[in-house]
Amino acid sequence: MESIAALQAVVTATPFDGEPSNAELDAIDREMPAILADVVLLDSQIMTIDRTPTELDQQRIRRARRRVLAARRDLANRAAAVAAPGGAA
Repeated sequence: MESIAALQAVVTATPFDGEPSNAELDAIDREMPAILADVVLLDSQIMTIDRTPTELDQQRIRRARRRVLAARRDLANRAAAVAAPGGAA
């Protein structure tokens, strides 16, 4: 049987401080509209789990789905704009 003690120093060479880096926080900030839209969609779906959705519930879910799609579209467009600066006019 081979000991992994020698490999442990390599794995734990850089201590993890438990905090996200500035780049990770910036990424979260950029994705926050999509995250919040997903939360609203989940909330609207959870409200109708144990009952038949009313017309108002269905409208709320459709609106939340559209908001999720719009937030994801905006996020993808921003990522594409950053990836290709000065792209096609």
